[in-house]
Amino acid sequence: MKEQKPTPGKISLHGNGMGVPSPDDIERRAREIALIDERDPNEFTDTDWNQAREELLGGLATPPPEEDDKNIKMEEEWEVTPDDHGRRVPRPGIEDDEETVGEHLVSDGREEAAHDQMLEARREELEQEGGIT
Repeated sequence: MKEQKPTPGKISLHGNGMGVPSPDDIERRAREIALIDERDPNEFTDTDWNQAREELLGGLATPPPEEDDKNIKMEEEWEVTPDDHGRRVPRPGIEDDEETVGEHLVSDGREEAAHDQMLEARREELEQEGGIT
């Protein structure tokens, strides 16, 4: 069974660099999702909120080491000596064949552009119907 990896959060939003999204950012995104789905943005659902939160913050982080199947069967302590310089270990959840930061930026930008296009198309539809100006 393949382990499900967490999805990364947004690096940029609507063309602007983004730090940690605030609850207002998540609410704004949930309203946009509701509008794209042809619903009243003032009545967004918990599903819209959860989708917005996952899009902006990314998926859930991996479980803590205490709960990881690999660490449960640890039988001996590490012995650290002064001449032990350690070694580089791979980042959890990252494989060699996964996208680089640059590839992530490109795919994230494409997803954001598609979201913006759907949002603008829905606003134009509503404007033509006389719903909003």
